[in-house]
Amino acid sequence: MSSFFQEVRRRKVYRVAAAYVVAAGFLIQIASAAFPAWDLPSWSLRLVITLLLIGFPVALILAWAYDVTPQGVRVTSTATTPGAHRRRNLFILIATGVVVSAVAGFFLLPHASARKIDKSIAVLPFQNLSADPENAFFTDGVQDEILNGLAKIADLKVISRTSVMQYKAGAKRSLRQIANELGVAHVVEGSVQRVANRVRVSAQLIDAKTDAHLWVESYDRPLDDVFAIQSEIAKAIASQLQAKLSPSQANTLAAKPTRDTEAYDLFLKGEYQERQAESTYKEETYDSAATFYRQALTRDPSFALAYARLAYNRLNRHWFVKRLTSGQLDEVKSDIERAIAIAPDLPDAHLALGLFHYWGRHDFDSALKEFDQAVELQPSNSVSRQYRAAIYRRRGEWRRSLAEYERAAELDPRDVWIPDQIGGGYLGLRRWSDAERWLKHALALDPHHLGAAFRLNLTYIASTGDILRAKRAWEGIPNERGAGQGVRPYEIVIPEMIDERVYLYVLERHFSEALQEWDIAPGNTAEGRLAQLKARIGIQVLAGQSLAAKPECEEARVLLEAELAKRQPEDRVWVSELAWIYVCLGRNADALRLAREAAETMPIEKDAILGINFLVGLAQIEAHTGQSEEAVKILRQLLTIPAGEYISVARLKIDPVWDPIRNDPGFQKLLSEPEPETVYE
Repeated sequence: MSSFFQEVRRRKVYRVAAAYVVAAGFLIQIASAAFPAWDLPSWSLRLVITLLLIGFPVALILAWAYDVTPQGVRVTSTATTPGAHRRRNLFILIATGVVVSAVAGFFLLPHASARKIDKSIAVLPFQNLSADPENAFFTDGVQDEILNGLAKIADLKVISRTSVMQYKAGAKRSLRQIANELGVAHVVEGSVQRVANRVRVSAQLIDAKTDAHLWVESYDRPLDDVFAIQSEIAKAIASQLQAKLSPSQANTLAAKPTRDTEAYDLFLKGEYQERQAESTYKEETYDSAATFYRQALTRDPSFALAYARLAYNRLNRHWFVKRLTSGQLDEVKSDIERAIAIAPDLPDAHLALGLFHYWGRHDFDSALKEFDQAVELQPSNSVSRQYRAAIYRRRGEWRRSLAEYERAAELDPRDVWIPDQIGGGYLGLRRWSDAERWLKHALALDPHHLGAAFRLNLTYIASTGDILRAKRAWEGIPNERGAGQGVRPYEIVIPEMIDERVYLYVLERHFSEALQEWDIAPGNTAEGRLAQLKARIGIQVLAGQSLAAKPECEEARVLLEAELAKRQPEDRVWVSELAWIYVCLGRNADALRLAREAAETMPIEKDAILGINFLVGLAQIEAHTGQSEEAVKILRQLLTIPAGEYISVARLKIDPVWDPIRNDPGFQKLLSEPEPETVYE
């Protein structure tokens, strides 16, 4: 063997072998990265590796036989080695090369054959092929169930419903364009046809880059088999994408929400109405959805999903339309507890319980635990992530909140509420350019979105005091007086009490034009009349016309005090509004007492959003009740924390609410100093 190694060294085979291994490794790395990007088939990488492995012993043979000299390639001299030894050494060399290639192939080829699959997917709206167009609710329900099932698989990225429903039939976009807009590699298309007691569901999984159909299947079965169909489709898609399913996830996909098909029909009708309510904020639509959910539960009292969705419906109505009483909230809690008792791992039940703690009881720690559980059970559900982000923000964890919102945006890229909330976060932090970018993105998704226009308007005022740009932010937004649903469920600071769009007249000190905007109450209701009264009183107080407003102040006082008697003790929002009524009536001590009680009851440490608003509201009341030193002290504090919506140097300079203390030396000093850096976690 010593003669073999001596001859290998003499013929410089070591050098060639080392150089070949380095070059081959480099080529394999390049091919591994480039071939998938070029959409080349997985066998192309295996072919390259195979050729390089075959080439290794060939390279050794060539290195053995030839030398590279200054005179060119020459046959290696064999004079020093006997013929028998040369043949033996050459055999050993070839055998060594083949063994090395075989061992390398054993490790490299299986890895090359396992081409990485992009496990991102969007389940597009299914087509309703039923003769009765009223069956659209059923088609939507089938799609929803497949989407929700896939969203429970942690190994998949599944785009949420809000985004995919924008691609209903009629949207003229190619699958590749849709996939690019949603940030996915695969899409699912399908159709549903319902005839009497039978249902036909067709579905197909498509590679969006190549339009290749990776899987296609049709199911024609009795109607009560629809749950099995939905489960089989979800499992087949997961299998095609090589998604790992835990045993619990597999069991969840196979579970039936109810065994009563008529109860399921009623439930799906409730879901259809609930979607309408969430886009219109109409009380009667929320109530219509609740009626269907209750009818479903009458037929099947063990229908856990119906209990959870009914609770979610009532909580949304509570937050965006009209507050529930304490007794009604207890009923909601009871429905959620029934749902969890029947199905402990139901994501919708934990989402509803989180909302109950959040919106119903203001208990952020308990709410966060439930939202965490909902995300764990259904990782691709962006709604749970949005509420978790909202809780982080309420707790003053601003960076964590923004990160969670941005993760939700990946799962629901066409949901306008997410960039709206991200923009609102940056607005509070006084990161004006980031706020403007996200809010403009929200308006690009929905040019009529009230919340995004509202916050973009605030951004322009707070950053530069540019009222003209603030007015332009409202272009294309329906001008419905008092239509603040979905923007703010509270009116703590006076611009919100007056209405932000109307407040632009106030900022210009065009008080008569602002009053004209409220000449007519929004709707012939007691709520509409009270909204009108509060706004008109606020405008007249800021205009220095409290005496003229006193008749309206007395009317509003009676209505507000009666309303407060029915409210829960922790609901301090209406207390702030009553404080302004007392300012109008000259009851300064009462106004200060209410504003201070509200701020003390809800400090920033307890709620970073409401706490800041109550502090702003207190400073405004103090400015109008002769407490200039205290007001300036609060303003100085607010300028250093995330309160950018209403407190910035640019806004302080133009907002009439601060006119009573405008000439105060402390206030003037605030205006002359650079805006301090906002401190946040």
